[in-house]
Amino acid sequence: MKIDTILFDLDGTLIDTNELINQSFLYTFKQYGQRFSDEEIRAFNGPPLLDTFRAISEEKAEEMIAAYKRHNLHFHDRYVTAFPEVIETIRKLKDAGIKTAIVSTKARESVHKGLNLVGLDGMFDAIITLDEVTHAKPHPEPIHKALGLLDSSAEHALMVGDNYHDIEAGKNAAVATAAVAWSHKGEAFLQTFKPDYMLHSMADLLDITGCCYAKNR
Repeated sequence: MKIDTILFDLDGTLIDTNELINQSFLYTFKQYGQRFSDEEIRAFNGPPLLDTFRAISEEKAEEMIAAYKRHNLHFHDRYVTAFPEVIETIRKLKDAGIKTAIVSTKARESVHKGLNLVGLDGMFDAIITLDEVTHAKPHPEPIHKALGLLDSSAEHALMVGDNYHDIEAGKNAAVATAAVAWSHKGEAFLQTFKPDYMLHSMADLLDITGCCYAKNR
């Protein structure tokens, strides 16, 4: 299969926001007298905030989201960095004519803040955030929307992510899937969802696409 389009999740895939997310959840739960284990907090990393907080308290979900976002935006720049080889790999993919997009469950403001901070702003042909869709991943809508904007077909596209809902969204949209071994959830967890590829370096995409081989990196 020839891949000419790559769709990327953002948090935990291209940029390391794991500690920021953990601290934002801890702060929010403390404000509302909630206690969760580290494993439980890791499980909250990925789905839309509304889904997470509604499951905890339907009545206070909106308040909890507001508290989370205040903390997250205030401390954003302290914690967030790009994962190794991300910027270099995206540049090489772009130079080779591969179309790229962000497909995230985060709000537009947070997505652009992260891209700007690490130097990835302007490097993607399309950006789909929670604000652009009715249904978030694992629903296929965000992927379908990105493919439409890119004029790409599912049979030549790859969805890359660090969480189960990225892999499931890719499968639901009939695109190939790749999980990242540096996921906060762990490689073994992601393997249970049977992605087509497991990336141990972002530069693995250069070989997968055939646009650039290891000896030329």
